[in-house]
Formats: sequence, C-alpha cells, structure tokens
Amino acid sequence: MSAEEKRREEQPQPGQRGGHRGPGGGGMPVERARDFKGSIGKLMKYISRHKAKLVVVVLFAMISTVFNIVGPKVLARATNELASGVVALARGAGSINFAYIGRILLIMLALYGISAGFSYLQAWIMTGVTNEVTYRLRRDISEKLHRIPLRYYEGVSQGEVLSRVTNDVDTINQSMHQSIVQIITSCTTLLGVLYMMLSISPLMTLALVAVVPLSAVFSGMIIKRSQGLFKSNQRYLGNVNGHIEETYGGQTVIRAFRNEDARIEEFNEINDKLYGSAWKSSFLSGVIQPVVGFIGNLGYVLVCILGAVMAGRGSLSLGDIQAFLQYVRSFNQPISQVANISNVLQQTAAAAERVFEFLGEEELSAEPAEPVRIENRDGVMSLVYKDGDGRTVAHPFRGNIEFVNVGFGYDPEHKVIKNFSAFVGAGQKVAIVGPTGAGKTTIVKLLMRFYDVQQGQILIDGHDIRDFTRRDLRSLFGMVLQDTWLYSDTIRENIRYGRRDAGDEEVLSAARAARVDHFVRTLPKGYDVEIDEETTNISAGQKQLITIARAVLADPEVLILDEATSSVDTKTEVDIQRAMNGLMEDRTSFVIAHRLSTIRDCDVIFMMKDGDIVEQGSHRQLIEANGAYAEMYNSQFESA
Repeated sequence: MSAEEKRREEQPQPGQRGGHRGPGGGGMPVERARDFKGSIGKLMKYISRHKAKLVVVVLFAMISTVFNIVGPKVLARATNELASGVVALARGAGSINFAYIGRILLIMLALYGISAGFSYLQAWIMTGVTNEVTYRLRRDISEKLHRIPLRYYEGVSQGEVLSRVTNDVDTINQSMHQSIVQIITSCTTLLGVLYMMLSISPLMTLALVAVVPLSAVFSGMIIKRSQGLFKSNQRYLGNVNGHIEETYGGQTVIRAFRNEDARIEEFNEINDKLYGSAWKSSFLSGVIQPVVGFIGNLGYVLVCILGAVMAGRGSLSLGDIQAFLQYVRSFNQPISQVANISNVLQQTAAAAERVFEFLGEEELSAEPAEPVRIENRDGVMSLVYKDGDGRTVAHPFRGNIEFVNVGFGYDPEHKVIKNFSAFVGAGQKVAIVGPTGAGKTTIVKLLMRFYDVQQGQILIDGHDIRDFTRRDLRSLFGMVLQDTWLYSDTIRENIRYGRRDAGDEEVLSAARAARVDHFVRTLPKGYDVEIDEETTNISAGQKQLITIARAVLADPEVLILDEATSSVDTKTEVDIQRAMNGLMEDRTSFVIAHRLSTIRDCDVIFMMKDGDIVEQGSHRQLIEANGAYAEMYNSQFESA
C-alpha cells in the first residue's frame, strides 16, 4: 500500500473523530452510521420544503393502494357466481350468469385502471421532488467547496470529495425515490390487507400474523450486521475514485519510474476492500427478502390447511378462499418490502451522513460587518471605509504592505512563520528567497488570506487585511504560481480568466506581453485551440506563459510571482523577465524564486530561514554582507 493510501486509511474522514474496527472479516473496518436517526432527520428536514408535493404523493399512493386492495374482494363475487353457476349447471337447475360476471370484470378493470393512474401520478411527482432535492444537494456541496478553508483540501483526497458529490448524492436520490413511496404503499397495503383478511376470516388472519414476528427477528439480525457495511462501501468507493484520479493524472511519472505494476497492486488492494465491503452489504441486503419470503410461505401453507378445513365445513365460500389467498400474497409482499426498505434506509443514512458531514464542515471566518471597500472613483482605485466618527472616508490605493509580528503554523504547535515583520513600500519589487520550508509561499498565502494569521497583523495602506472582504482583498492581487492551473477551454478563454469582461484585443495584447502570441500562432487553431482536461497538448513552459498572460490581463495593483519562470527555458525566461519588469513597474510586487539570477534587479530581497527574515537588502548589499544570501547565491553558480 502506498504512503498516500495508508494515510487515507488511517486518517479520520472530515467531520469524523475516528473509526473503529468492527467484527467484519479480514480486519476490514466496519463503521456504523454514528447517528442514523440524525442523518435521516436532516434529510427529511432538507426535503421539508416540498411538503405540499409530498402530501399529494402520500394521498395518491394511498388511493392507488386502496383501489388495488379492493380488487380481490370484488373478484370473489365473480368467483362465487361462477362456482354456483357451474354447480347449478351440473345439476341442470340453472346456468352461469356471464352478464353479472362481465360487470364484475369491468369493475375490476376500472379499479385497477384508477390504481395505475394514481400510481403514475405519484411516481411523476416524486421523481420531480427527488431530483430537485439532489439538485439542491449538489448545488450546496459546490457552494460549500468555496467556503471551507484550504486546510480541508490538504487532508482529503479529491476522490473522497468527488465521491460525496456523485456517488453519495446518487445513492440518496435513488434510495429516497424508492423508499418513500414504498414505505407509504407498503404500510397502506399492510393495513388495508389486514382489514380485508379480518373481514373474511379472523382465524386464518391470526394464523398468518402469528409467523410475522419470526420475519422481524431474522430481519433485525441481518440489518444489525449490515448497517455499518454500507458506509464502509461508500468510503472505499471514494478511495477507489481518488486512486484512479491520481493514476490518470500521473501517467507520465508512473511510466517514467516503471511503477505500473506497483500502482496496479495498490489499486487491487483498495479494490479488494471495496469488493469485500460491497459483496457483504449486497449479500446481506439480498438475503432478507428470501428469508422473509420463506417464513411467509410457512404462513401461506398454514392458511391453505385452515382454508381447506373451513371450506369442507361450509363456513367459507370458494370466492372468499380465493380472495384470502390473494391477500396473503399481498400481505407478505409489503413485509418483504419493509424489510428491504430498512436495508435501503441504512444505505441512505450512510450516504446522507457523509454528505451532511461535508456540509457541516467548518467554514471560513465571517466577513467584517463594515468592511473596507475597494472602489474605482473617477478612474482611481480607492479604499473606502468609515473612520472612528462613523464618517465615510476614501483615499487612493497606494500599495504599502506591512507585516507586524506575524506568526502562523499549519499545525498550531509547529510554527512555520514565527515572528515575521517587514515593510514593503508602494511600488517596490520585493524578492523572498530562502531554503525549502523557510515559509516563503506561506507568507503569500497569508497575504492573500488563503489562511488567517494566528498572531500579529498584515496591513495594506494601514488597514488590517481582515477588515476587507476576501473578494475585495484578492481583487488587488494577481498571481502566477509554480503549479499552473488551466481548465478545459480555449487558450483565449484561459487567458481571459484573469478578467472575464476583457475584449479579444485586450487578450491578444496580454498574450503578446507575456510572449504567448508567438507559440500560439504555430498551433493549428491558434487561440481557439482547446486545452484538454490534463493540458497534455501544450508543454509545461507554454502553460506557464498562459498563466503569466492571465496575470498581465488582470492588471493587478499587487503582483505575486511564485516561481513564475520555473518551467521555461533560459531564452524564454529572459523574455518573460522583460515582460514582468514592465508589468511590475509602479506596482508593489512580490517575487518568490529559487533561481537567484532572476531577482537581482529587485528593490529589496528578504532572505528567510526558519520562518523569519535573517537578512534583507538589495542584491549588491547582501552579496557584500557575505551572509546566508551570498552563500546561497554563490552555491548556485558553483553547482552550475
């Protein structure tokens, strides 16, 4: 098993304090739904906005069931008429009244037709309800994805989240549509059939009902065993999705290091667990109905014996026996369905619990009640806020950024940034350098409020960044990251992502400034080339150029370049550097770089180590100081 899969296996799921190993075979985790009633209750509350439609569904399902139940009792009249007519015909004392029988059959046809009509209507309404509920669930999950902290994504695989959006919601959709209607029809059928059987023969009804507790006992034993398997099944399905996604996205690396067999073996291990969980849950789910059916048949045999005795004594007519036997079948069927529904509800509860766990995840801290707003006033970007006297004040955005005793750790017990203080003047080009793990990228994440500082402040033009809304704050920044992100669309639209209202000419201008235009012209469809899902039809360097063009188009007030030229060749790097120098002119800029040759022209360089600044100054000053920066700079050229 890979380290990643082992981590997933050992790490509690989001919102989950921990698992336990149950009695499942092979050491397989068997997690029971921690709050079955609570999960089903949340789901019912979630669909409560459709109360009116659900009332109609219940009413129509009951009407359909009642008309269906009345059928055998009406048919008994035709059977009795046919039997008496045959006897009379045999004795030569009468004949069969086919006209009467025909009217009975027409009544039967009408009853079953009405039943089918109401059944169709309730199914049509219920389909709409379940699809609206699943639509809202997916929408809420999608919106939730943008409201939870980034640290959530660092502890959960993409496949796990994908499983909740697709598999779990689909499970809720299918089982809800099946279960709600079946519960209504089964309960109505059970009560209606019981009443009809009592009206025919209380003794035979008692004999039949006597075996029902056996069904309940056996069903309860099976349900108790299978309850936890359904949630495990959904969890393993998420692990399989995550593994497949990783394997699909990492084919080049996997093949380069000849790890195809290892990945297949890892997949087989995960798939074996899914197979074991799915097999057991499916088997236990499927065994309920045969067990209930077998016990029901015992009651059926008992009823047949009693019916024969009573018919021999003349206390029951042939039509009554025929109707009662039909009701016996109708009585056993809802019992089997209720038993099956209970298993389906376990699966629904497991899926609902996972979905509502995700929807209940901790969200980003609340936005300020009266934030500092960013507005364009007479063509000037301005900060608008209320002063201590409650008066609205506006001043032009300058771009001064100050870090005051900033402390932060992804794990609060292990600080990555310890006591970081620095001032970046408006329009300055600042480079942040240092060894891996020094906290360079973390500083940028704090500045963008991807994470909030745990101590100290970050100020923009004297205002704490927590006084801005996140959307307004991030509108000031343009970022080019080392890990490029492009989506499935044309090159033109990927550049336009920097400013969605930009015109085509502005997109072309940004592409030229970022040296994208040259290579795009060599492509068959130019800017209309569709970038595939994994961006395999353009090179890593070309992807980086497109993201730089996106930042150029955004024309931000503050520019952040995090290893922006790490994936391009030396000649392209020089071209990009020239474009970046023009873009960084008269705007506050942060450059994170390992190749120190690219940051020699920056106004100030922060040399970081162990979460703090150990040196700062211009390139020349730091070289002359002959400290940590000079050592790092010289080592790069010596290694080269």
